[in-house]
Amino acid sequence: MIRTLALLGSALLLGAAGPSPKSVAIPVSIAASLGDHQSGRLIVFVERVDPRAKPSGAVDFNAFAPTGATIAAREVADLRPARTATIDAETDAFPAPLSKLAPSRYRIQAVLDRNHDYAYDGRGPGDLVSPVITVTLPGPIPTVTLSTVVPATDAAPRPELAKYYPLVRPVAFQSNAMTAFRGTPTFIRGWVALPPGYDGKARFPTVYSDGGFGSSVGSAKRSAASMMAMMADGKAPPMIWVYLDHNGGTGTHEFADSANNGPWGTALTSELIPALEREYRMDARPSGRFLTGHSSGGWSTLWLQVRYPKIFGGSWPTSPDPSDFHDFTNVDLYAPGANFYADAGGKPYPLIREKGKVIASLADFARSEAVMGPYGGQIASFEWVFSPRGIDGRPVPLFDRATGRIDPAVVAYWRDNYDIANIIRRDWPALKPDLDGKIHLTVGTADTFYLDGPAHRLEAVMTALGAKTDFRYLPGKTHFDLYQRGDDKNALLEDIAWEMYAVARPGSTRPN
Repeated sequence: MIRTLALLGSALLLGAAGPSPKSVAIPVSIAASLGDHQSGRLIVFVERVDPRAKPSGAVDFNAFAPTGATIAAREVADLRPARTATIDAETDAFPAPLSKLAPSRYRIQAVLDRNHDYAYDGRGPGDLVSPVITVTLPGPIPTVTLSTVVPATDAAPRPELAKYYPLVRPVAFQSNAMTAFRGTPTFIRGWVALPPGYDGKARFPTVYSDGGFGSSVGSAKRSAASMMAMMADGKAPPMIWVYLDHNGGTGTHEFADSANNGPWGTALTSELIPALEREYRMDARPSGRFLTGHSSGGWSTLWLQVRYPKIFGGSWPTSPDPSDFHDFTNVDLYAPGANFYADAGGKPYPLIREKGKVIASLADFARSEAVMGPYGGQIASFEWVFSPRGIDGRPVPLFDRATGRIDPAVVAYWRDNYDIANIIRRDWPALKPDLDGKIHLTVGTADTFYLDGPAHRLEAVMTALGAKTDFRYLPGKTHFDLYQRGDDKNALLEDIAWEMYAVARPGSTRPN
């Protein structure tokens, strides 16, 4: 669901009540060496100096401590060395204006997010970054100068995977449906992992795997190489694995047909899969096509199974994003007068927990995401997938970012089109012949983002319908250690692979 970032320092302290402090603005310039006409989201990060901690080389946002650094931002259209862009650190700031920070020493760093993807995966190749400067507040803030371009990096594979990197095969398929929707060539990308001894003669079952929020075509390649290693070691059965990339400028499109993102589900099922089955020796029967994915990828592969039950022979989602919108990360979207930030009594809804302790609220996360930019963040990504298209060409927001008030008209659209539990309940007579017994869902009882709650609700709906269910709740497991058992970090994935293989090849047994 949400990318894991390195923990930052302690939370900033707010100043005591008193006379209205003078507003604070931060001047930002760009070094002459970086050239003219730079545009994007200009973001400044400010954190209090902790004399006990060793300073890091960056000041950044941390999803697991969203109030740990103050963020201020604005759009810039034509930043040049001869110009200074001033960031208003009063109204476009989170969690509070800089003028309310307690007197102390602070570290400041600026980033120009040129691709508007900071809310998805942080600073990346091509972004412009300033050095970290230290100032005393209250007091003057010198001009912060963007002077460095974040370089492109290709992380070296783990030594045990290095020999498989040249063997995985790229997917770069131009979709006619998506190209027509966007008016520009649009591709489905990913990587294919082939089983040992693949010679183009024998046919193999195929697994389509979708990444979580923050995944990329690069992480898909690592996963493909890792699966080739697992199959070579006999830890997973011989199958063809297709690791898909659902990362886009608006977050994750999740291979769902969407009014905003376009017909990604149609493109996958009617274009890419037939093309791959012509290229590779795939078992082109429903009993030979499977789905799996984690987090947002879990929702994606759960959705695809429900939306296209005749195509796939089973889905094994792990820790999927909410599948019943009565519990959308603790919010009942259908409650009268529902608010995304707090319950009827004003108690904030938690979003992230760790070892039983709440460490981030929905309000903190949504407001910080809004400052970093309107594109690519987890909450905005849901709207790009689920919401109707507005008159401005953007998705209609589910809720007001200032107040948290939920729009019931948008909720109704979400319910009818993307609430998986509601769709199964509503359409069960038609779905049952092709869907019954095909959903195999696993989640931890201590899931970091409370995703065990909506899983229980989905299971209850299916149980009430008399459906064959396979829901597993792993005691004490979180969003990030779900797959590990003992020293094996891929134990759950290995279990899933063998379960799929048993469906495709009845009578097969897993070696001891």
